Amino acid sequence: MREQSFEFYNAALFAVILARYFVVAGAVYWFFYSSFSPKLINQRLRHRSPSWPMIRHDIKLSVLSAAVFAVAAAFVLSVYHQGVTRLYTDPHTYGLWYLGASYGAVLILQDAYFYFTHRLFHHPRLFRWLHQGHHRSRYPTPWTSFAFDPLEAVVQALFLVGLVFVLPLHFITMIAVLTTMTVWAVLNHLGPDRLPALFPHHWLGQWVIGPAHHSIHHLKYTVHYGLYFTFWDRLVGTQDVSYRQVLSGAGPETSEVD
Repeated sequence: MREQSFEFYNAALFAVILARYFVVAGAVYWFFYSSFSPKLINQRLRHRSPSWPMIRHDIKLSVLSAAVFAVAAAFVLSVYHQGVTRLYTDPHTYGLWYLGASYGAVLILQDAYFYFTHRLFHHPRLFRWLHQGHHRSRYPTPWTSFAFDPLEAVVQALFLVGLVFVLPLHFITMIAVLTTMTVWAVLNHLGPDRLPALFPHHWLGQWVIGPAHHSIHHLKYTVHYGLYFTFWDRLVGTQDVSYRQVLSGAGPETSEVD
């Protein structure tokens, strides 16, 4: 990889991150909120129609988040060329098996980091400064997926920045993690009605966070803090007690999202 200036990395990565957001969130929004989308809606969990002023608010926050993540990524690439990170390019350095193992390890670590920082953001003294902007979308859309308050974006960016100094990671692994994070965030902000209620909450998927699970967080604030998995919510006791009823369309939150 040819070394470039920090300014070049920052500008290029900002364009890439922003384009990724508009392409992924825009495509998913177009598909699930277009003129034919009523055929896909679970009528038992009817979702409030999205507000264009709120979508514009989410997009503005997302542009700021893209700027923060671009600075973080530009920093990583700049110090990578100085040989101080643990990023590597030869997949045989640690063996091909390690690509998958490190990918899974990063998701588990990121999920734990996100859970506890997310709970911290909800502290009354911090919420206004770190997380209130994201929660202006009480009924989220794919555009909400990247709508972090600037300070929250900094905290989340620090995880991946710090990780490259500790854990050996191939660039392919990093790309896979960032892609997973993007797609997962977009799907989790679809709202509870745009996919079958059981997606992805079948017997195995009950440990995986999906749109129905995360939508309850936007409604209640005090439950469902995880990113990928329901493990920490279950272990710490922040899993909504009526969640199973919500999935069946019979719970108390059903009327709340009508």
